[in-house]
Amino acid sequence: MKRTLAQLQVSRESEDNVEFKSAKGTTFHYDGGKRATPRERRHCVLGYVVALCNEGGGALVLGMSDDYPHRVVGTLFAKDRLKALEAQIYRDLGIRPDIYELYEDETTRTGRVVVIEVPAHPIGKVYKFEDVPLMRVGEELTPMSDSQYCHIIQAREPDFSGQICEGITIEDLDGDAIRVMAEKYATKHKNPRFLTLDNAQILSDLRLAENGRVTNAALILVGKASVLRQVLPQAAIMLEYRATEAQIRFDNRTVYQAPFFLMIDELWHDINLRNGTFPVREGPYLFDIPYFNEEVIREAINNAIAHRDYRNASETVIKLCPQTLTITNAGGFPFGVTLENLLKVPSTPRNRLLADVLAKTGIVERSGQGVDKIFFNTLSEGKAEPDYSRSDDFVVELTLSGVIKDQGFARFIAAEQQMLADDQKLSAVEIQALAALREDKPSRTIDGEIIKRLLGRGLIDKVGRTKGTHYILCKAYYECADRLSDYVRETEPWDLDQVRPLLESLLTRFQSAQMKDFVKCLGAMMTRKQIRECVRKLVDQNILKVSGSGSATRYALAKQNQNLRTPNGGNGQDLTKKSAPSSPKAPPLDT
Repeated sequence: MKRTLAQLQVSRESEDNVEFKSAKGTTFHYDGGKRATPRERRHCVLGYVVALCNEGGGALVLGMSDDYPHRVVGTLFAKDRLKALEAQIYRDLGIRPDIYELYEDETTRTGRVVVIEVPAHPIGKVYKFEDVPLMRVGEELTPMSDSQYCHIIQAREPDFSGQICEGITIEDLDGDAIRVMAEKYATKHKNPRFLTLDNAQILSDLRLAENGRVTNAALILVGKASVLRQVLPQAAIMLEYRATEAQIRFDNRTVYQAPFFLMIDELWHDINLRNGTFPVREGPYLFDIPYFNEEVIREAINNAIAHRDYRNASETVIKLCPQTLTITNAGGFPFGVTLENLLKVPSTPRNRLLADVLAKTGIVERSGQGVDKIFFNTLSEGKAEPDYSRSDDFVVELTLSGVIKDQGFARFIAAEQQMLADDQKLSAVEIQALAALREDKPSRTIDGEIIKRLLGRGLIDKVGRTKGTHYILCKAYYECADRLSDYVRETEPWDLDQVRPLLESLLTRFQSAQMKDFVKCLGAMMTRKQIRECVRKLVDQNILKVSGSGSATRYALAKQNQNLRTPNGGNGQDLTKKSAPSSPKAPPLDT
């Protein structure tokens, strides 16, 4: 919620966690500039953002005096570039601020004030400026004390969902939602007697209430919509539809502010109304794969509800486009979880009681399995890997693509799973590894034990020797994808002695070339990986020399190989000898 000038004028710097700077003109430093000492450089936007974040969040206000009551003095700092400033702070610190401007006189747009709202640090995370964790002490920005530093990094998140929601009673809960929850529990545990209990006993048995006092989890799962709107409005879910991904403005928005056990089916129903399908042929049979798999979407929403940070005032937002769906959720990954270990580390739910009830009622099978299901189902259908790359310490953002990239891969996984016993079926990490190899990602990025397992089960093949060793999917995949010719290219590469004369002829004619030129020349017979490996060997043998780097890398014949006689236009002329000019030099291959 944005602050007003009236609120800021009577705010106290320490009590309200606000820092006031006059910043007259455009003189306030962003990153310390060329100031000589660390102490001087800290007094800048980045320094104050770090300190406020470490102190639990607050606001840096530019354009107001720091004497009380605070007067508007006006500033031109970051004029017409507030969005760029937000992006720059996020790039430099990994902190997502909310920046806005206020005017003393809205009509004349004079008395401009810039407010940089800084979020609180995630549990266990300390932020630094120039490698120093900062805190405010009076008018100074100083290195954080050892006690405060230890207090932050040793902290563990309390279970918000298990805390008592003061002032809320069982009468504030929705009876229909409680009955749905009880029915799901009875079905899951094959215990019809549970349905005979009264509401108070049901809530007590699930630890959602104690002596008539109701937990936050109870409010989220079965609270009346009117009470949720008043007490916990951030528990709402926004569903926004856009006809194209590039749109900024949504075409339609629906707000779901209801108890989870009544809301979740309605939310999926509305998403599914816009769901399309891809027709997939398997032999004589034709079947459809939906853009958005119901189990995947439900698991993603369940994760958002169980893991979000309810202390944050922002709602969960679902952005739906015809072929993509993105869920943005307040709060970073749970403690210990990163992008790199997402499928390997057991997830610790941020809201343990809430997650426990979801598991007991069969909404999720067990805590922490949701991400596995999301990856398993999405990749098994031949779609792109679920994308969490835009997540950070403050939000988790998941993007799912509805497009089937590779129908052959979907058929291959389905066929393999059908032939395996239940205790031998492929796991999410194994399917992720197969998908990575399909996309030609280096096998060194895949866990060696997984490679061994897949190799032992005949699902991948080892190709090449020594430094050129790599792995590809087995022949069965190429059959499912109708790409047997590619399998032959992969497994029966040309010999280096066959490739060398072609490359020498090419380089004698054109003097130098890039890797893309070699691919144009040999791509019909060899894979890119095989071409790269041949070129590497020729460089190692000093037959080719390299100049430049990255996309500018070029290859030429080494000096001792430049006297080779190669045909040019079929006449066998030695191009290394001087002769009278006859025709213009051929242009580079990539022009």
